[in-house]
Amino acid sequence: MVMLCWRPSVKRDGSRRGGDPNGRFKGLMWYKDLGVHANGEFSMAVIQANNLMEDQSQLESGPLSSVKLGPQGTFVGVYDGHGGPETSRFINNAMFSNLKKFASEHQEISADAIRKSFLKTEEEFLSLVKRQWQEKPQIATVGSCCLAGIICSGLLYTANVGDSRAVLGRVDKAAKSVAAIQLSTEHNASIESVRDELRSLHPQDSQIVVLKHNVWRVKGIIQVSRSIGDAYLKKSEFNQAPLLARFRLPEPFSEPILSAEPSISVHKLSSKDQFVIFASDGLWDHLSNQEAVDIVHSHPRNGIARELIKAALHIAAKKREMRYSDLKKIDRGVRRHFHDDITVVVVFIDPYSMNRSSSRSSILSIRGGTPSSPKM
Repeated sequence: MVMLCWRPSVKRDGSRRGGDPNGRFKGLMWYKDLGVHANGEFSMAVIQANNLMEDQSQLESGPLSSVKLGPQGTFVGVYDGHGGPETSRFINNAMFSNLKKFASEHQEISADAIRKSFLKTEEEFLSLVKRQWQEKPQIATVGSCCLAGIICSGLLYTANVGDSRAVLGRVDKAAKSVAAIQLSTEHNASIESVRDELRSLHPQDSQIVVLKHNVWRVKGIIQVSRSIGDAYLKKSEFNQAPLLARFRLPEPFSEPILSAEPSISVHKLSSKDQFVIFASDGLWDHLSNQEAVDIVHSHPRNGIARELIKAALHIAAKKREMRYSDLKKIDRGVRRHFHDDITVVVVFIDPYSMNRSSSRSSILSIRGGTPSSPKM
C-alpha cells in the first residue's frame, strides 16, 4: 500500500477550489489539483517510483515568521532525497520552522535568513546522525537536494542545493508566447562549472570528480556537489566503522567534500511573470525548461502539476520503447528503473498581490510527503 509509505499533511486550506483540501491519491500519485496561496493559485503533484518515497515537498501560505505583524507570503519546498527518505522527511519538518525563526530575528525575509535556515537544517540533521551513529550508521549515507522558493513583498527568492530546479514562465506579448527563465543554480557534477568549482576547492585531490560509466560523480560516488545530509562525505568521523566498508572512502579527508551552502537568487516580480514551476530532477530528466513552461501555458490551471508529470512519463515510456499505459502498470521499486520519484509544484502569481506585504486570507500548510521526521 502506497499510503503506508507516505501521506500528505494539510492544515487549514484557504480555498474551496480543487476538491479535497487534503489532496487525493490515485495509484502511485498524490495530487492537489488547485488551491489558493497568498499570492495566487497553485497546483501540486507527486508520483512515486522508489520502494520508499524519497521526494518530499510542502507549500506554506500566510505568516513567514513568528512575529504577529511579520512578513506574509508563500513558501515552497521541494526535497529530493537519495540513499533513503530520512533526510528529505527531516527537511520537510525543519526547514520552514527554521526560516520562520530567522525571519523573526531579522524582522524580514532576506537572503541571509534563508541561507541560515539551510545551514541550521543541515546542522540539526548532522546532529541526528551523530546521535544515531552507533545504532543506525547507515543514516550517514542518506542525503537530500533542497529547493526553496519564497514569494514576499513583490520579490521571489530561490535557494537551492543539488539539482532540483525552479523555472519562471514570463509572458512575451510581442511573440505571443511565454519564455522559460531558470531561477535556480544546480550543483551536479555533469555541469562543467561545477566540476571546475570542485577542483578549485580540492586542488590536491585528483579524484575529486571521476567519470564512471559515462557519468561524472563526486569521488566517483554521487552526482550532486551540494546537499543536506550525506554526513559521510562531510565529516571524517562518519567515514569509518560501523559504516559498511563499501560506503567508506579509502583515504581520510580534512575538509568537507560536499557543501550545504545554498545558491540564492532574488527576482523582483513584474506583471509579465505568470508562474513558477518548482520540481525535482525527475521532471527535468524528461522535459526541457521551455517544454514544461509551454505545457503550463497551454493547459488549464486545474490539474496542471499532474499534466506535467504525465508528459514526463509519456517521454520516459517512449525512451524505453513502451506504451504509457504499460508503464502505469509497473509497481513502485521496479518503476525506479524507468523514472525517478517526481515532485511538481506550479505556483501561479497574481499580479495584484505582488506589491502587497501581506495577504491574510489564504493560510495554508500542505505537504506532499510524510509529515513526520525521524525520532529526535
